[in-house]
Amino acid sequence: MEPIILIHGGAGTIRRDEMTSEREAAYRAGLENAVLAGQRVLRAGGSALEAVTAAVLRLEDEPLFNAGRGATLTASGQAELDASVMEGTTRRAGAVAGLRRVRNPILAARAVMERTKHLMLIGPAADALADEAGLTMVEPDYFVTPHRQAQLAAAIEAGRVALDHDLPAASRMGTVGAVAIDRDGHLAAATSTGGMTNKRDGRVGDSPIIGAGTWAEDATCAVSCTGQGEAFMRCAAAHEVASLIRYRGLTAQEAAEEVILRQVPANGGSGGMIVIDAQGRPGIAIGTEGMYRALARGEAAPEIAIFRDPAG
Repeated sequence: MEPIILIHGGAGTIRRDEMTSEREAAYRAGLENAVLAGQRVLRAGGSALEAVTAAVLRLEDEPLFNAGRGATLTASGQAELDASVMEGTTRRAGAVAGLRRVRNPILAARAVMERTKHLMLIGPAADALADEAGLTMVEPDYFVTPHRQAQLAAAIEAGRVALDHDLPAASRMGTVGAVAIDRDGHLAAATSTGGMTNKRDGRVGDSPIIGAGTWAEDATCAVSCTGQGEAFMRCAAAHEVASLIRYRGLTAQEAAEEVILRQVPANGGSGGMIVIDAQGRPGIAIGTEGMYRALARGEAAPEIAIFRDPAG
């Protein structure tokens, strides 16, 4: 099997007429750094699980994206971080929600999967597990950037709870995720987010929900989603892709488009997703202006795109 990694930095990009060359270069550099981190793992014979973890960790450390350091703020001005990871061989999974002190939530999700008998931990208990696991802990204000404070103030003034792709051009960033297949044909997926600007404290979206924002099983596919979480949860979006592949024989691309272009809008939302199926075929579906994304196959140079059309 040719190893492949596919990542996203959120759906809902800056429009072409609003994108500056400097801003586009910064997004592309962030995506390239992340996808290369995952590709290096796969090229060295590492697992799909290690590859998606490595890629998402880089995206969490990049303030351009709504995860980790770049997370959005709740109505009270705090960052509450969610993440999940799943590997396809045994369907082991781990998820966290409402983190406030863990620098890299994807590593906390791994800790839940590997150090406990549970699938999800939330809030202070999840922070405590991460601390016990020796992960890097930070003060909550590490996540509070001037950009996100200004964004929250604007959302409060407008009386809105906003996704990144609903905000002004200079503010659009998004949930991050990765899917991969390794040389042994094993799949994995990971997703991480700060959620929505001005969301109610304690709100949890689809990103840490296995079957909604993340899914992986070797028999069908690996999936990571981005968009309005409530809509993705209503249609169990990530698992629905696997079901369409299993029961209707759709390709990864066909299944992703069915969910993103039909089912998610029918449930009141929009967004995008990335998929790799059991044969190593990628699927990318976008229901917004674009989706930050990058794909790396085997030894080949990464393919990076931002806008919905193939020209990227």
